[in-house]
Amino acid sequence: MGALTHASLVEYLLEEAYEVAETIEEGHPDAELQGELGDVLLQVVLHARLAEERGAFTFDDVARGLGAKMIRRNPHVFRPDGSLQDSFPATVAEIEQKWDAVKRAEKPERQDPFDGIPQALPGLARAQKSLARAARAGLGLPAGSPVPDSEEELGNLLLAVVRSARDNGMDAERALHAAVRRYQRDQSDQSDQAPS
Repeated sequence: MGALTHASLVEYLLEEAYEVAETIEEGHPDAELQGELGDVLLQVVLHARLAEERGAFTFDDVARGLGAKMIRRNPHVFRPDGSLQDSFPATVAEIEQKWDAVKRAEKPERQDPFDGIPQALPGLARAQKSLARAARAGLGLPAGSPVPDSEEELGNLLLAVVRSARDNGMDAERALHAAVRRYQRDQSDQSDQAPS
């Protein structure tokens, strides 16, 4: 194996993250989840070690930064000193509003609600995250379509759509990525043209 680099480790980080998701989705025992989480943590440790070797940051810096960010971004949960607040917002919507306000204050240069959504996310995850961000920002949503009554039926419908796309020489993942890009661009263009 060649020299370890951040780039050469990316595929393993993603693979380990997917293994955690699969362990959770399939309802595997807690001991297996613990092991899979350890594998993800090992990837974090390796990346931090590489950064430490070039004098950039250490694993402790990563942990301290995470703690500070959680306190800063969750004023509804933590006081500035890290102790817990006496009461918490009643609804998820209130929590999301507070979270979004803190993130906007931290990164005022980010005007586009889709900034920060990784382009490499799988199509469905990227579409769902984009629509959630758009809804919170009060942007227009694309037309909906009737869906079955259960996630099992929805999964079967999505699988059938992918099969039909494949049978017709189309790539469903690529098509969805393109549709999300068009949607994001159209919404961004409309918000740029809106009077301030």
